[in-house]
Amino acid sequence: MCSHVQAQHPRPAFTILKTDTPIILDGVVDEPAWGTAQVISELRQQFPYDTLPAKARTEFRLTYDDEFLYVSAKAYDNVKGGYVISSLRRDFRGPGLDGVSVVIDPFQDLTNGFFFGLSPAGVQREGLIANGFLVNADLDLSWDNKWYSGTRIYEDHWVAEFAIPFKTLRFKAGAKAWNIKLYRIDSKENERAIWPWTPRFFEPGNLNFTGEMNWDQPLQSPGSNISIIPYSAARTSRNFQNDEPRKDKVQVGGDAKLAITSSLNLDLTVNPDFSQVEVDRQVTNLDRFEIFFPERRQFFLENADLFASFGHLRARPFFSRRLGITRDANTGQNIQNKIHFGARLSGNINKLWRIGFLNMQTAADTQAQTPSFNNTVGTLQRRVGTNSNIRAIVVNQQVFANDTLDFKLSGYKYNRVAGVDYNYNFLNNKWTGNVFLHKQFSESEAAGQFAHGFSVVHATRRLNYTWYHQVIGKGYSPALGYVPRNGYKRISPSATYFFYPDSKLINNHGPLADLSVVWDDTYGYTDHEHTFGYQVVFQNQATLAAGVKDFYTYLFRDFDPTNSPAEDLAVKLPQGSDFSYRYAQVNFISNPRNPFNFEFTGIAGTYFNGTRKSVSGLFNYRIQPYGVLSLDMSYNQIRLPAPYRSADIYLAGPRFDLTLTRSVFFTTYFQYNSQYRNVNINSRFQWRFKPVSDLFIVYTDNYYYTFETASQYSNFTPKNRALVLKLTYWFNV
Repeated sequence: MCSHVQAQHPRPAFTILKTDTPIILDGVVDEPAWGTAQVISELRQQFPYDTLPAKARTEFRLTYDDEFLYVSAKAYDNVKGGYVISSLRRDFRGPGLDGVSVVIDPFQDLTNGFFFGLSPAGVQREGLIANGFLVNADLDLSWDNKWYSGTRIYEDHWVAEFAIPFKTLRFKAGAKAWNIKLYRIDSKENERAIWPWTPRFFEPGNLNFTGEMNWDQPLQSPGSNISIIPYSAARTSRNFQNDEPRKDKVQVGGDAKLAITSSLNLDLTVNPDFSQVEVDRQVTNLDRFEIFFPERRQFFLENADLFASFGHLRARPFFSRRLGITRDANTGQNIQNKIHFGARLSGNINKLWRIGFLNMQTAADTQAQTPSFNNTVGTLQRRVGTNSNIRAIVVNQQVFANDTLDFKLSGYKYNRVAGVDYNYNFLNNKWTGNVFLHKQFSESEAAGQFAHGFSVVHATRRLNYTWYHQVIGKGYSPALGYVPRNGYKRISPSATYFFYPDSKLINNHGPLADLSVVWDDTYGYTDHEHTFGYQVVFQNQATLAAGVKDFYTYLFRDFDPTNSPAEDLAVKLPQGSDFSYRYAQVNFISNPRNPFNFEFTGIAGTYFNGTRKSVSGLFNYRIQPYGVLSLDMSYNQIRLPAPYRSADIYLAGPRFDLTLTRSVFFTTYFQYNSQYRNVNINSRFQWRFKPVSDLFIVYTDNYYYTFETASQYSNFTPKNRALVLKLTYWFNV
């Protein structure tokens, strides 16, 4: 950021005072501690502009005692009317939803932090921040932990009170200051207001723009911090395709969280069960490579960036979903692979050093034809400068020696990766990027068991541009990583320019270009994907983007552009052929504050040696505040000349997400994927009877269905079915 901007917006600070009187979380800010706490009300707009004070006044106050950090927010309204509340479900997210939030950076490393928020209806959300919150994906709201709150709505304002246990946070005992950020989303004013000021081209929770909260006395360790989270589950299931009898199973296990220090945590798990985790959203895959699905299991979430963010999005040496998850070839869905036990140590040693260690034993899986593996990951990170870092990782997957029950470093199948990354961040996020070098070690003597790359991201108010390149060796295929393609070199520059008109309709607009070129040492130039377009952001938060994509593809192996199941025996485009094709694309996202909102994408153009037309959409209707009815659907019409297969590919996913109270939730998915001729039903009932303690009832069902007349199966022939009852309880020791 330029020096004159820094001078206009100096970094603010305040002192937080300890209270000896209790705080009652009732939405009434009348305790003596609130009367002596400093009022923080000088919030600045971040949307629709970042040059004005907030239109509506919001007063934040903070205090603490030996157990809790307390935050109160009094949010005044200039406009009468109700609030925009998506539902009563925890971890709500969206640009148009009313709420107040607090962002905490206890180590002042401008890299990792905690996020807590409340809606006017008292719905909680909490998450973990990684990588300084540079992009939206750096906030993970899948993380759950214990904290307490209360809200109350008045005639012209609403009040939120937070009580965040110090045992929930990770920090260094004796700390004299933390970084903090406070903000409010106000749907009536259509504004996002933040303290301290944050430029609008950054994420609102960006850690480079925080204030300093000084403790009136050094912060003490919260003391013993051990949590035990046992579960019991009863499951009945049947696999109809293999004509197997019904299987009934009772399973017990659990997790434990042990605070080694106030900033270093040890997670343990024995016989974990993840049946309550929401099913993955089905997608149409027309690509030649594997699709990435995010991690949502609690055991893997805290300090996840220490393990997951090495390398590049297309070259991760470790991807936690390789552990305990396999793919069902009959349905195209991800299913559980049993984990015997696991341990995970992660956190800060001090302001400069972070460590991570994971060891997990997975069971043999006859369906996936995999043996039992021992899986180990070790990471070390050293902060450099203000918020750059150097980090190292070692990953090892080793077949467990089940003949002698001895674990050996040689003589059994193994796959290992060692790597180092440098992540840099200069001038308040104006320049960011990374450099990485990873080397694989395996029994294979294949050449090219390495990956390296470099990236630069330059972000300013008017111009954003990036440069990425990766070199992925032909033999680089980490068993626990995510590397959908190997044996290539790739560069991918991109740029976006922003105009900010004086308009009541348009907030910003501008052209964009995204180029990607791939080649290798054997075939030379093999791929490109170029995008040229224009995007418009409206004042009501709707967005419109249109553009053209241009492709060149060389096929290394036979390929069916419809990605039909193997049993279809479709004639494939031959290995060694190449294709140039292009299509136009338009995308529109409507005003998210409206009860009915939607996203629509249309595509039309050439596709390999044929044509493709596609429409897709996500339609939501908010029954405020009791839930959301949504429909996720897509249709791809692919026409190829004979003898190649043409296809009409459908994906439909209606979803009913009902929240009867803040502790009782019911979600049902119906998903039809014509690529796998699969209809999936997933219903999940959740009763949160105590904080982070739940009763789940989960029902899943998969059926065969096709629009085609000739088939070996009758429509709605069942594939598999399961019913799970699971109870979890969180004990603090």
